[in-house]
Amino acid sequence: MSRSKRSQKELILEHLKHGDSINPMLALHKFNCFRLAAIIHQLRNERHNIVTKKIEAHTGNKYAEYSLIA
Repeated sequence: MSRSKRSQKELILEHLKHGDSINPMLALHKFNCFRLAAIIHQLRNERHNIVTKKIEAHTGNKYAEYSLIA
């Protein structure tokens, strides 16, 4: 299936399955996804074991980083 036909959810799940973490900025740049938390919620409802790590940037802003646990 070509990239343009795959959903953001499928692409993000594949990214996580490769052992990579994802955060909102990466999701926006790589997958054009503005609603990462909603997609993570859907994946959790599908029984994917995703953990959230709270990150504080050097600017003091806080954001979530998500990873898949095998």
